[in-house]
Amino acid sequence: MIYYRDDELVIRNMEESDAQVFYDEYTAQGWHPDVEYYLMRIREQAEGKCVALTAVYQGHPAGSLYVYLNAKEGPFKEKGWPVIVDFGVLKKYQRKGIGNRLMDVAEQIAAQHADTVCLGVGLCREYGSAQRMYVKRGYIPDGSGVWYQDKQCVQYETVCTVDDDLVLFLSKKLRW
Repeated sequence: MIYYRDDELVIRNMEESDAQVFYDEYTAQGWHPDVEYYLMRIREQAEGKCVALTAVYQGHPAGSLYVYLNAKEGPFKEKGWPVIVDFGVLKKYQRKGIGNRLMDVAEQIAAQHADTVCLGVGLCREYGSAQRMYVKRGYIPDGSGVWYQDKQCVQYETVCTVDDDLVLFLSKKLRW
C-alpha cells in the first residue's frame, strides 16, 4: 500500500527486497544489522501486528519505521496506544524531510486506532536528531524516567551499557 507520494518520495509498506537494501546500507554506515530483523517485521505486518513503512527517495529505500497498534513494553504497555518503533533514515538521505514525512504517515496510521501515540528514544548522541525532531513534533516525556531493556531505572541505579536499549519514553496526543 502507498501512504504518500510526491515527485521525489514514496512511503509504502515494506517489501522483502527492502531487507537486503537496508542491511547493505546500514552495514556501510558501520552498523551491525541483521536481514532477518527486517524480514521479521515484514512477517509481523502480514500477521496484522504492525504496519512496516519504507520511505523511498528518488527510487531508493531511504528510511523505515514500524507502527505497532498496541504497545507491549514500557510505561504504555497495554494502554491500547500505538507505538512507533525503530524509526530511521539512512545518513545519506537525512535532512531532506524524509523523517518528518515518515512520522506524518505513522501518526496518521496511529490516529486511526487511538488518540495518543508513543515511542521510546535512545539517550546517546546518535539519537540526538531524533530527540530534537520528536520534541519539535510535540512529543513529551511520560515522566517515568529512563528505561533499560524494558525495565524502569531507579535513582542511583547503575546502568552499565549505554546502547539502543537505554531509552526515554515519549507520547503525543493526536486528537484533542
